[in-house]
Amino acid sequence: MSRIAVIDFETTGISPGQGDRATEVAIVLLERGQVVDRFQSLMNAGVHIPAFITQLTGITNAMVRAAPPASAVMADAAHFVGAAPMVAHNASFDRRYWVAELAHAGMPAPQPFACTVLLSRRLYPEAPSHKLGHLVDFFHLPRTGRAHRALADAEMAAELLQRIQHDLRTRHGVAEPDHRFLCALQACTRAALPKFLARATASPSGWSATACKPTAAQIGGAP
Repeated sequence: MSRIAVIDFETTGISPGQGDRATEVAIVLLERGQVVDRFQSLMNAGVHIPAFITQLTGITNAMVRAAPPASAVMADAAHFVGAAPMVAHNASFDRRYWVAELAHAGMPAPQPFACTVLLSRRLYPEAPSHKLGHLVDFFHLPRTGRAHRALADAEMAAELLQRIQHDLRTRHGVAEPDHRFLCALQACTRAALPKFLARATASPSGWSATACKPTAAQIGGAP
């Protein structure tokens, strides 16, 4: 199984299109289902952090003033990720910031994203909530660090991804639930899912990435 980079951003708000910027990024690199490396840094994008964001994340304006410039952090993050495909919990949010912050640094963002929110909704409709912390508690996955800090959230998302891949192998008989398979799976409607999984179980090459066509909202991992 190829490498996958699991990413999480902390930000000043919900939309880079409205001038919001990232304040912290963390990436957990998985290979064959095991953590092989981690990247984390605060970043200084030269913007003010609202008080309610500081209350949520614990990241203060003083902390980011002392952090490296956002462009330098993103250059390091892009080098760390390389060509690895990416995963995030609510990937539409993190993908927007990945693209926007790399654009500020004058760099492309070609990596495809899969979304653990979409995947959990497809595979675990019985879960009471598909928020990251709730899924971690639902599956009794380990928690490390403070929620709403980038590394802690990336670690939890990586744990959830490993659980999803484990269940695809053991419960659904999918021999190789790699990133390409996850992207096809998250595009499936619930009605199409049983046939898609049955085809994947019958033959590792029997499923098709076009068997479940994504909607425009799902491209890039939107929930």
